[in-house]
Amino acid sequence: MANKINSKKVLKIVLITYAIVIIAGIVMGIVAGLRLDINFSGGARITYSYTGDVKQEDFTTAIKGAIDKDFSVSKNESLAGDTKTYTINLSGKNALSADNQEAITTALEEKFKDNKIELYDSNSVSSSVAGSFFAKSMVAVVLTAVFVVIYVGIRFRKIGGFSAAITALIALILDLAITFCTCIIFRLQIDSNYMAVVLTILGYSLNDTIVVYDRVRENKKYYPHLSLNDNMDLSIGGVISRNIVTSVTTVLAVLTIIVVAEIYGLTSLRTFGIPMAFGLLSGCFSSLFVAGPLWVCWKEKSQNSSKKK
Repeated sequence: MANKINSKKVLKIVLITYAIVIIAGIVMGIVAGLRLDINFSGGARITYSYTGDVKQEDFTTAIKGAIDKDFSVSKNESLAGDTKTYTINLSGKNALSADNQEAITTALEEKFKDNKIELYDSNSVSSSVAGSFFAKSMVAVVLTAVFVVIYVGIRFRKIGGFSAAITALIALILDLAITFCTCIIFRLQIDSNYMAVVLTILGYSLNDTIVVYDRVRENKKYYPHLSLNDNMDLSIGGVISRNIVTSVTTVLAVLTIIVVAEIYGLTSLRTFGIPMAFGLLSGCFSSLFVAGPLWVCWKEKSQNSSKKK
């Protein structure tokens, strides 16, 4: 029989940790605000190509001296390394005006005379289009959550499908909260990369939770005398090594992406890798020590209520 773990005790520690990170994210968001990509807030995106070595700090400083608008800068490079670009995201209405673009171009050409600064691409996103994109992204997340409840509810109906589905959903919500707060704390831009992270974490965390529920269902058949809590502790003890090893292996791969992003200053990879790494770690712990223990608490409370009646 596998080693047992006091999952309820660990649940308290994990929830306190989640609370600290979420509160820190909320405070940081209130103080410093959110950094939203123009796909969510509306605005303009202007991309310049260059040659040689152009530091992002110098590039940003040049733009600050040219325009009086909120903006962010991201660095990109083709896989072949033959095209290096900086993308400027300008928020607000009328961000892509001729005066703004001309002022930026002039400032960059004067600052980096030897780097062949050229306008590579430019486009704008209206606030209505940005709102539509945000709404569609939220619909995708909500539909995924609904399918999670339906799938888990049907698959684990023998151990109380609805309760198992709801506690799995709570764990997923905590995972998404962690990824969101990570973006705020690390001052990362919330863009389409973040939505890719959200959908990936939903699937990854759900898979880990299903592994735990599967073991609970098996142990219920092999050890029918066990209480709900003992069954859960035994089940978590049986899969914890597998879940942790899988998560650590995946996180190491994501850390490679983060290291590459930091070395080459690739902002687009950074906004994907950092929240993904924290989301994967959160998914590992939430599937083991949030979904399962909460399900036990739910079932025990329901049983006690039935006995009183």
